[in-house]
Amino acid sequence: MKYSIIKNSAKEMRFLKKRIITVNILIVILASLLIARLITLQVFQHKYYTTLSAINDIDIIPIEPRRGVIYDRNGLLLAKNIPTSSLMVTPNKVDNIENTITEIKKIIPLTQNDLDQFYKQLKQHRRFESIPLKLKLTENEIARFAVNRYRFSGVSIKTKLMRQYPLGRAFSHVIGYVGRINDKDLYQIDLTNYAATNFIGKIGIEKYYESQLHGTVGYKKVEIDVSGQVVRTIDRTPPTQGNDIYLTIDSGLQITAEKALGKRNGSVVAIQPDTGEILALVSSPNYDPNLFVNGVSVKQFKTLQKDKNHPLYNRTLRGLYMPGSTIKPFIAIEGLTSGVITASYKIYDPGWYQIPNTQHVFHDWKIGGHGKINLANAIIESCDTYFYNLANKLGIKRLDDILNQFNFGKQTGIDLGEELTGNVPSPDWKMKHRGKPWYTGDTIVVGIGQGFLLITPLQLASATTIMANRGLHFKPHLLYAMKQADGKLVHQQPMPEATITLNNPNYWNVVIKAMSKVITGMTGFRFGKTPSAYTVAAKTGTVQVVNSQYKVDNKAIPKNLRNNSSFIAFAPVNKPKIAVAVVVENSTAAPIVARKVLDYYFIGAKK
Repeated sequence: MKYSIIKNSAKEMRFLKKRIITVNILIVILASLLIARLITLQVFQHKYYTTLSAINDIDIIPIEPRRGVIYDRNGLLLAKNIPTSSLMVTPNKVDNIENTITEIKKIIPLTQNDLDQFYKQLKQHRRFESIPLKLKLTENEIARFAVNRYRFSGVSIKTKLMRQYPLGRAFSHVIGYVGRINDKDLYQIDLTNYAATNFIGKIGIEKYYESQLHGTVGYKKVEIDVSGQVVRTIDRTPPTQGNDIYLTIDSGLQITAEKALGKRNGSVVAIQPDTGEILALVSSPNYDPNLFVNGVSVKQFKTLQKDKNHPLYNRTLRGLYMPGSTIKPFIAIEGLTSGVITASYKIYDPGWYQIPNTQHVFHDWKIGGHGKINLANAIIESCDTYFYNLANKLGIKRLDDILNQFNFGKQTGIDLGEELTGNVPSPDWKMKHRGKPWYTGDTIVVGIGQGFLLITPLQLASATTIMANRGLHFKPHLLYAMKQADGKLVHQQPMPEATITLNNPNYWNVVIKAMSKVITGMTGFRFGKTPSAYTVAAKTGTVQVVNSQYKVDNKAIPKNLRNNSSFIAFAPVNKPKIAVAVVVENSTAAPIVARKVLDYYFIGAKK
């Protein structure tokens, strides 16, 4: 038996009509809501949203150029840029800076140094320029600010490249450091080119080559909404990165010299004689230049300033020392070329010298004297009496002349700046600065590198290169090469200075031959046994810091009153590749330090 389903067409039609009516009602309701919203926006809130739209502005945002990095002569990185996230504040976009900072402190810790640096920068910059409130944010700090970003108009996190010095202290007096731009800097820079930059070279290579390292600022044209956020970038002009710099410094030699000085105060300068390239330039003690990048705190800076050893003081350029007996080879050259003495000229040294018709006695370092002695032995044994006599014969005018020829009393012209000239004294100088006439006794002590004669370690090293070159002189410099933005490497060529020409070139050999025997003599014993790997010409020097009743090197003398020691050397003797000058305060260690430097250069680097 079959069953059939009877359809109720009328009922189905009624159900369909109800569904259509329901859908239409919903469409009408939604359309009405949309029309109502449009009327509200276009009519009742037209003025409000027109104002907001007008606030969206076109802004020009400067783009900071990448600062050039610094390498040593072998390509070892000495100053680099590391990306860091910094909390930046744009003052003209912040309603109340004090309240904003108070609220930020609740989510990101701010040190007193952070605040001090910020308010200092706030006074120095225009209100539309971004100023760092906190540098080097941690990931956790970035996350906490991101969650609260909507609360802080005019505050943002920006990734910036910051300077870092991987080898720190060893190069602090060469490279220097960058620091925040201050009032003084603002008067000396192109504000447009530094619109995106908060840091500038303050000292050393960083300062001297600032214009080459900095680069050229770029710009991007953007649309910004009311909250200060970039809506879109309209146009962009990329920045030009700064030039990379290669220094003449050999990092291995630099670190060796620093370690050789240890905790002693002093200086080491090593120069390549035939180019003027500086291989090492060390001032001890030193400091960590990374401290200054973030903005050194007042407490840290006062600690450095009050340190009795003066770590911020660059002794290589600004340390003024009496050279002691290291000056004798240079004076010997004048004695020979002027005809006042000959190589065979001898005197008898009883252990003292007395100016004719006077009562004052000038003592030799060796009690009892050296007996009968000629020029070569006077250099080897560092006979004071011989050079007292020679200085008296020459007179101050000729002494000044030869010292000036060897570039004492002048800036060397090194590419660091802040170099002192030292002092080559004269009768006019003494009258002007001391208000007293010049005496023969003043001339006598200049002959052994004391009295009013003051030199810098850099000058002493430069003069040593002239001796090594037999009169040829090249300006000392630190720039080895510069890598330009297009990748081209441009090398610095040697820069010849005035040559010292003698009426008899053999006089160079007379003095240098004597210097080559110094380390085997009694004054050079601290240098150690004659090295087999290289030949060396040298001269020792000792300078009494104060007149004292104590004997030389007596351990009873307070450390700060002990004698300074100095040492000059170049090697090999016939074809010099390196010239070294060492000054160590209150210590006899100068020859020991020089030996370690020379051993590394000729032996250690090849191991």
